[in-house]
This record gives sequence, structure tokens and C-alpha cells, in this order.
Amino acid sequence: MAARPDVPLDMLDRLREVLSALPSCTEEDAWVGVRWRVGSATVAHVFGGEDGLFRITFRAEAEELMAFERLGPPYFRGEWGENLVGMLLDEQTDWDELAELLVDAYCIQAPARLAARVERPA
Repeated sequence: MAARPDVPLDMLDRLREVLSALPSCTEEDAWVGVRWRVGSATVAHVFGGEDGLFRITFRAEAEELMAFERLGPPYFRGEWGENLVGMLLDEQTDWDELAELLVDAYCIQAPARLAARVERPA
């Protein structure tokens, strides 16, 4: 079995810029990679796979899941959770789009009082 690579610092920095700005969103080491949580709910989880590719998982609105599935790569449906979406991260990643998706994921996972403090993308 191949070792999982550490997430590159430049990827972590881009994600931190978005997620650390959200109310009560905290970063912590996960069983593999790094995750961000609000309370006990995971907002996003980034990790390196045994195949050497980097992925991030996050929550999406239920009605958006089919759209992500139909889009195909870089998106994929997570294997756990009803509304989990994954995305491959590479040199083609649209970091602005990912930032919007992460803000949405935060608002899905956060208590309403915290989500109300966040300006969501249009």
C-alpha cells in the first residue's frame, strides 16, 4: 500500500484563507489530512490519497448532488453521508469556485445563528 502524501502547504494556505474567515470554524488534523469544523460538524476535509492525488470533501445542498455527479471530474460523490461531494485538487483547480462551495458547505453545517453572519455567494 502506498503512503498518503501530506497536503502541500500552498493548498492548505488557500483553504485556510477561506475557512479561517468563517465564524467559529476551526482547523484540526484528521485521521489523514486536515479538516475544518464548526462545532462537531465537519465543513471540509482535505487529504492526499494512496494514488498520490489530493482531494477535498465538503457538504452540498441535496438538490445540487446530481449536478456534481453529472459534471464528473474533478467532482465525485462521497462514499459516506447523504450530501457529501468530493473534488480533486490539482493545477486546474478553480480556487474561486472552490471558495464559494466551501462557504456554502459551512452554511449547511453551521448553526443558523453562525450561518446568518456569513455573506453567501450569489
